Amino acid sequence: MVDRKKEMASVEQLIGVILRIGVIISAIVIAVGLLALFLEGGSGYPNDQVPLGFRAIFQGVIQLKPFAIIMLGLFCLILTPVLRVAVSIYAFIVERDSLYVAITSIVLVILVIAMVIGYAGK
Repeated sequence: MVDRKKEMASVEQLIGVILRIGVIISAIVIAVGLLALFLEGGSGYPNDQVPLGFRAIFQGVIQLKPFAIIMLGLFCLILTPVLRVAVSIYAFIVERDSLYVAITSIVLVILVIAMVIGYAGK
């Protein structure tokens, strides 16, 4: 029993670290994008269009386009809680709590479906 409590404490710490690191990385990437936007004086796109879709964002980041960098930061920020849900599934598996494993898995599936629908609707 003690080992399970220690493992759960370490999983909870891991979840906290994931959230902190995700937010910090997102903030840094967004700040770099904003700095590039101010220095460049434009988005790098015609009519200041925002890149939508993974391919457009990553191509824009490779080309150092400010709006693409900002969008990458926002993308990282969105993925942070999704990763937290995935780690929570593991935590509930360790606890052998099948009800919460099922509920959290459903939440993860809903998040992924919403992201896919959002991507397809661009």
